[in-house]
Amino acid sequence: MVVKYLDLKKQYESIKDEIDKSISNVIDDTAFSYGKYAKEFENNFKSFLDTKYVFGTSSGTSALHLALIAMGIGPGDEVITVPNSFIATAEAISHAGATPVFVDVNPKTYLMDTAKLVNTISSKTKAIIPVHLFGQPADMDQIMEIASEYNLMVLEDACQAHGAIYNGKRAGSIGNAAAFSFYPGKNLGAYGEGGACSTNDPEIAKQIELYRAHGEIKRYYHEVIGYNYRLDGIQGAILNVKLKHLDNWNEKRRNIASMYNEMLSGVGDIITPYEAENRNSIYHIYAIRTKSRDALRDFLTQNEIQSGIHYPIPIHLQNAYKYLGYKKGDFPIAEEQAETTLSLPIYAEMPESDVIRVVDTIKKFFDKEVVK
Repeated sequence: MVVKYLDLKKQYESIKDEIDKSISNVIDDTAFSYGKYAKEFENNFKSFLDTKYVFGTSSGTSALHLALIAMGIGPGDEVITVPNSFIATAEAISHAGATPVFVDVNPKTYLMDTAKLVNTISSKTKAIIPVHLFGQPADMDQIMEIASEYNLMVLEDACQAHGAIYNGKRAGSIGNAAAFSFYPGKNLGAYGEGGACSTNDPEIAKQIELYRAHGEIKRYYHEVIGYNYRLDGIQGAILNVKLKHLDNWNEKRRNIASMYNEMLSGVGDIITPYEAENRNSIYHIYAIRTKSRDALRDFLTQNEIQSGIHYPIPIHLQNAYKYLGYKKGDFPIAEEQAETTLSLPIYAEMPESDVIRVVDTIKKFFDKEVVK
């Protein structure tokens, strides 16, 4: 039997009756385009995050873009983020008309290196986007302190951090605004595309609401050139069901991560994920590091164990961002991560026997003469 990297069908089967009823309700009420079920999710997610405002969006990418627009970010502005994220983080900056500027990451957490952040700030810098990579929040206290000192906005990229906790606060409730993705594979995933913006700032909230739906102030009266970035009703209904289970699912992921950490300790040159103090990662991705990454992945595949690589090419080395003028060696920690990180199977319903099988197979790989 194949050990799956992620098994969404198994998750669906565990909540099938709730999901089927929620979808049926949307169809019965023909509440397809935004509507009451999407609004209900916004209210529930707002309570979950303990923020004043939440706005459902069409994707995590549109949530990032929408938040930047609402913050007034545009042409001529620079936004600082990290190069070891999915390209959507930088794309949103570009779509807003601004320029992405990268800063390297901490060698333990692979989150934004706050020690290097200040030296990256210029007169054109208007915002910072820390990425809560793999489900662990970035160093938000330090980032918010620097942002306050330099009068900068902070947009949390919480697209992988649904329910993660930093110093007792939910990820997505700390910065000036935050963006979430509900891509199906996320800890809180829709059955299609979806996202959300959260904020405690009433002016940012006003702008998000305006730009999200074609710039309308009332039906057919358009104040600005806006976007069609609304969450649809079926996804809102599905997310309402899943949100009730999220903390439990996250705790199961943390337990699996603990098993991996314990059983992989001292195996080969493997470095297991480092969780910083005062943070609860929700392990959207469980990523180990090894110099034998590619060979190990091939061996796992041969033994019918799925795995992943997040992300093999840092954003600053992507062809799409050649024009920025960055080169290999500019961000050595992020580049080292890209070359050595391997994502192992993890999901809330994953059997313990599968975890053991993954670990045993990794141990067999490192016992082989070829890697000694």
